[in-house]
Amino acid sequence: MGRLLDECERLKASIRGKVEHPFRVVKRQSGHVEVRYRGLMKNTQRLYMLFVLSNVWMTCHRILEARA
Repeated sequence: MGRLLDECERLKASIRGKVEHPFRVVKRQSGHVEVRYRGLMKNTQRLYMLFVLSNVWMTCHRILEARA
């Protein structure tokens, strides 16, 4: 029973890591540490742009790793 529970927790942790990585990239690369109230539309648009840039940044790293 303990081994099955450990395997389940390991699976959850791997999924959590994949989901949380883009948030870390957005936070660190853009200095987006805290949300300022600028209006819901501006905050939403800024977050969309940050996640687009995060995807571009992570894709560039994958391409460079594949070339090496």
